Amino acid sequence: MLDVICKTTGMGFAAIARVTEDKWVTCTTRDEIAFGLKPGDELKVETTICDEVRRYDEPVFIDNVQLDEHYSCHPTPKMYGFESYVSVPIYKQDGSFFGTLCAIDKKPAVVKSDEVMGMFRLFADLISFHLHTIEKIKTANINLEDERKNSVLREQFIAILGHDLRNPLATIRMSSDILLKFAKEDLVKRQAAMIKSTTFRMEDLIGNILDFARGQFGEGILINKKSNLHDLEDILDQIIAEIETMSPDQNIEHDFQLNKEFSSDANRIGQLLSNLLGNAVIHGDHSRSIKVTATTLNDEFKLSVINGGKKIPESEMEQLFKPFYRKGPGNGKQGLGLGLFISSEIAKAHGGKLSVHSTEEGTSFTFSMPILQS
Repeated sequence: MLDVICKTTGMGFAAIARVTEDKWVTCTTRDEIAFGLKPGDELKVETTICDEVRRYDEPVFIDNVQLDEHYSCHPTPKMYGFESYVSVPIYKQDGSFFGTLCAIDKKPAVVKSDEVMGMFRLFADLISFHLHTIEKIKTANINLEDERKNSVLREQFIAILGHDLRNPLATIRMSSDILLKFAKEDLVKRQAAMIKSTTFRMEDLIGNILDFARGQFGEGILINKKSNLHDLEDILDQIIAEIETMSPDQNIEHDFQLNKEFSSDANRIGQLLSNLLGNAVIHGDHSRSIKVTATTLNDEFKLSVINGGKKIPESEMEQLFKPFYRKGPGNGKQGLGLGLFISSEIAKAHGGKLSVHSTEEGTSFTFSMPILQS
């Protein structure tokens, strides 16, 4: 570009300069007249005409300093010994001033023509576009480096959740089982049972956080579909038994009518049921039974959890399946607000949906999915 400027105008020096209130610095130069400036060199900004271009937002074109009405007595041409001069402002894409595209020669040159002035303005626009591209690349590189660091942290985070926290949790549960089996005192047994029930709750929290992290980091909820109704029913029974152990004052009734084989991830559906039952225990009316139904009818699998309690306000219904949303004050046992979100993601992963219906009589959550018989 600077080479084109010199050849087109016949001027011997051209440069792109970064100009601020207190600095004039060359970014790149072409010097055929030994003007003496190299990239990185500085001039006192107040001694340059570029400073006036910055302040007044007007380009300067001088064919011959001696004949120019405004610049014939200007100190800058005498200081630097030039007769012809061009300085055109360069603006960034956001409209802020960057610097100037300038050209100088010790002898007069014809630069006040429409062709030359148009060329300089076009080149200034191209430089602006180039600066914008450089900034985008720099930003992209920074984002890429940040993503690389986040990727490392993500793997560490998932490793801690999946291994470093679950291993000691398993040890705590095993110790509570030993106490329950061999302890003689009722107080010790009650405390051991509380510890054991707490480990189940902690494991659920860890599982939900782990699933949320995987979902947010692009992996989504992972499922492994298999066709085995017996396994699914056993897992649903096991989940209900675990919830009853943790909440002995809550009665849970269930009715399973599963008579069609279909492919699903039984463990994930068990996780979904665990989340729904945990939610029902926290927010439901303990004086009324929680009802769990599971059916395979009309080429559809349905799993419902119904509990008594107050109607969920319409304003809250839209928020229920969002992450980190916790409904009302509860009873002090709320988790992170991920259970229903994870459950809805498990439903989606199965090609189904999780819906909620709430009245003054109670609330029901229903997971439904189409079934393809094996």
